Amino acid sequence: MSNDNLWENLYWSTELTRPDHFAKVLNSIIRKDGGDSEYFIYDQQAAKDAMKDDLVQENIHQFKSVNKQNNHVHLTHYDKLRLGQIDKQLNSQKQSNSSLHVQNYTSYDKPVFVLGLSADERDSNNATETRSESSNRQAHVTLPLRGSSMNIHPNATWNQNGHTVAGQNSSLSIPFGLFVSDDQTIYVADSFYHRIVAWKEGETNEQVVAGGYEQGNDTHQLNGPSDVIVNKETDSLIICDRRNGRVVRWPRQNGTSGETIISNITCWGVTMNEHESLYVSDKDKDQVIRYRKGESQGTIVAGGNERGDRLDQLNEPHFIFVDRDHSVFVSDWGNHRVMKWIEGAKEGVVVAGGQGEGNSLSQLSRPLGILVDQLDTVYVADRGNNRIVRWRKGAKQGTIIAGGNGEGEQANQLNYPEGLSFDRHGHLYVADGKNRRVQRFTIEMPLK
Repeated sequence: MSNDNLWENLYWSTELTRPDHFAKVLNSIIRKDGGDSEYFIYDQQAAKDAMKDDLVQENIHQFKSVNKQNNHVHLTHYDKLRLGQIDKQLNSQKQSNSSLHVQNYTSYDKPVFVLGLSADERDSNNATETRSESSNRQAHVTLPLRGSSMNIHPNATWNQNGHTVAGQNSSLSIPFGLFVSDDQTIYVADSFYHRIVAWKEGETNEQVVAGGYEQGNDTHQLNGPSDVIVNKETDSLIICDRRNGRVVRWPRQNGTSGETIISNITCWGVTMNEHESLYVSDKDKDQVIRYRKGESQGTIVAGGNERGDRLDQLNEPHFIFVDRDHSVFVSDWGNHRVMKWIEGAKEGVVVAGGQGEGNSLSQLSRPLGILVDQLDTVYVADRGNNRIVRWRKGAKQGTIIAGGNGEGEQANQLNYPEGLSFDRHGHLYVADGKNRRVQRFTIEMPLK
């Protein structure tokens, strides 16, 4: 059995290849060949069961499609670094013949030479390459920006007391959009200080990475930025420079000025898909526009039918989220609802709110930041109600997962929450606007 075919059966998400998860999976799907043999048997059924627990089905289909076409799968710079680190650890494990102890799980004492056997081949005992040699062949399935790399359990809960991870020294004005990168750096659109600031993991002091205190429209200035994302491919920041009516690209490392890539747009939210197509909400024109890479003219993918509350209309769209299927989720601020527009659709569907402004669990009040997980569960910053609400697919009402304890600055309170982001562990980050801080709410239930 070829090593590539083995990976078709053995593939799991990037997060699951962390050594602690990797040890758990190996122990469940690989068993010794018997006696003192240095070879191991790959349990195909156990692997399938593991995939059911840990993979989104569409990711499996996507990987199989790539494998059948024998295409080269693109890995970003950060993916290569991550896989390289795993390779080094596994090579070290193989050479030392020592056990890998992680979180009470122990891998096998001998080098793991994986026998990738189909049902017909299982008795032939033909060894393939080592797991370490094959790890760089793993396919990379791109995750939606701001999404978690792990599947979030439908009944997951988060600690009700948030931990301040940015703005501890009252260094923010009013944070709007935020983005948590793969290395856990938090980027914040600090709107009224006209800048983008970053906090590296564990640090209390911020670094200004774009703009500054002085507003303006020169290439080194910003004016009321509302959202920011990271483009890993170009190692750059993409910024909604709201009051300048433009979207700018700014070098992430030591950048001193930005480049205008979209102009004449009253942007509020921005995101990007795996093809580097940009999606921008145009608040004044009540529409969301997609700009494919290299294109100067965009395509309307949501709204664009004047302001209103019909299913084909929006009312001051703010933040946006694009899933793996390129469906666009929009916080329809003026209509107190969240809309989903399937790619190519002429109208959207209401996935949260839509019952007028209010504070019941079936209502929203001026929704802003939105996230969507692998089950199409929607997470909304319900700004007017100072809470974060989860709406499961098809639900008629939401459940409060953070805040909802009145306006205030205590750890269990919010005051005009704005942007949202997950990190790769499923922890929830909230731009707590009038409290001038970013709160992290730690996930408490397993992600699987």
